[in-house]
Amino acid sequence: MEFLLDPSHWVILAVIGLVAGFIDAVVGGGGLLSIPALLTMGIPPHLALGTNKLAACFGSMTAGYTYYKQQLINLRFWRTAFIATFFGAILGSIFVYLIDAAWLEKILPLVIISIAIYTLFSPKAMGENLKAAPMTSPCKQKQTAQGVLLGGYDGFAGPGIGAFWTVSSIRLYKLPLLNSCALARVMTSVSNVTALVIFALLGEVDWVLGLWMGVCMMAGSFIGAKSAIRFGIPFVKPLFIITVLSIAAHLAWTAWL
Repeated sequence: MEFLLDPSHWVILAVIGLVAGFIDAVVGGGGLLSIPALLTMGIPPHLALGTNKLAACFGSMTAGYTYYKQQLINLRFWRTAFIATFFGAILGSIFVYLIDAAWLEKILPLVIISIAIYTLFSPKAMGENLKAAPMTSPCKQKQTAQGVLLGGYDGFAGPGIGAFWTVSSIRLYKLPLLNSCALARVMTSVSNVTALVIFALLGEVDWVLGLWMGVCMMAGSFIGAKSAIRFGIPFVKPLFIITVLSIAAHLAWTAWL
């Protein structure tokens, strides 16, 4: 399915895609820019979600590859999380049609605000004191639980998924911040691709628009990942907190007001 836009709209979406890709590569949450932008252009909700998933695949995969090239993730250690995330995303996408999401919309802002407060006041939240990633594959039971829950959440809703992956990975596996960012980007790539396939089967993807935004997100994600790698915690932590609070404020306004 394709949707016709004015030429100026293509330029606006390109800029938004660039910024969204940058934010998504560092802390996640780029969808809070790209999805409202698509909706504002008059694109139907389901088509906007599917098109955004296509664009998000470009961004998350670019960021994940950039982190991988810097040896910030050993993919062999995370096979269990990969598989669990894949099946979790499928289950989450199915549950969207089976479960009333009203309760999630009201609770989710509180959960995300809690993450922001935890990150702000806990000295261990961003892994400041962690210098080395694990040298062996982390606990498979933890990977399975994390992958199913977060993959399912991304398939079901998705706001703040990057923050959930980053903070929970530091907590569960004692990963340094950049290694946790790398894991988050790789696993959101898995859930993005899975969700994209489902939206595509339903005919809810504008391929031309999604590719256009995807290229812009790819550029933004590359710059964002490189910036995170270069500047580290002093750069990532403030941006993380600001983005998480922005996500919470957006969700709270939508759900409560």
